[in-house]
Amino acid sequence: MSSMFGKPRASGERPPQSPLPECNVAILGCRGAGKSALTVKFLTKRFISEYDPNLEDTYSSEELVDQQPVLLKVMDTADQDGPGNCERYLCWASAFLVVYSIDDRKSFEGCQRYLEVLALHAQGCQRRCPVLLLGNKLDMEQYRQVPSAEGMSLASRFGCLFHEVSACQDFGRVQHVFHEAVREVRRQAEWNLPVRPLFISEERPCPPVATPVALPTHHSLATCTFNTLSTINYKEIPSVAQAKLVTVKSSRAQSKRKAPTLTLLKGFKIF
Repeated sequence: MSSMFGKPRASGERPPQSPLPECNVAILGCRGAGKSALTVKFLTKRFISEYDPNLEDTYSSEELVDQQPVLLKVMDTADQDGPGNCERYLCWASAFLVVYSIDDRKSFEGCQRYLEVLALHAQGCQRRCPVLLLGNKLDMEQYRQVPSAEGMSLASRFGCLFHEVSACQDFGRVQHVFHEAVREVRRQAEWNLPVRPLFISEERPCPPVATPVALPTHHSLATCTFNTLSTINYKEIPSVAQAKLVTVKSSRAQSKRKAPTLTLLKGFKIF
């Protein structure tokens, strides 16, 4: 019996399983915004008081989001003075969490630069990656420098979701934000799926009598009527392959157990 972070893990062989769909989330923001604290809170339910601000790494956790398993990979970036060498996460991530501290206006202003970089990247990219703007350190409300209304306004300007969280206090909100990123990735994948299969009819004689059917108004289109023909035989045109989540080959062995697993959580002092 081996262990990982103090939890027992069976060492026996298990039958091979199909690989989990992957969702890659990059956490962006200025130094001191609490990116690492959010990452560790989500992965361990604990709050860290000390960490290396220069440490950048990727962590993995098997999650169950809306009763659907997913391998969630989180990149805790370590930019020093705003966006730099962005290609390392722009081409990797499926979604982005842009973090600022509500008690630090400079970190909020730095978020705008990250959002501008992501907007420019989206213009030249064929796939759209969801972006969530996070106001962190909600426990520092008495020292707030950035009102919630400003955060909501900035998120609305760039078309992203907005949340305020506390890595120090509320694990539920932090978990919700990461799971919401997975949901947004899934919604985007469904949006990019091919349209429903088209149907064509075989030529057959039709009776002159037809029943008018009124279609409800949708998306400001005028109501129109079509005739239903009971003798038409429909054939389904085969649809193209289903879209899949973007995946990145992991360099680390994946755990086969069902319980959530964590890998590579170094450089932190956890209390």
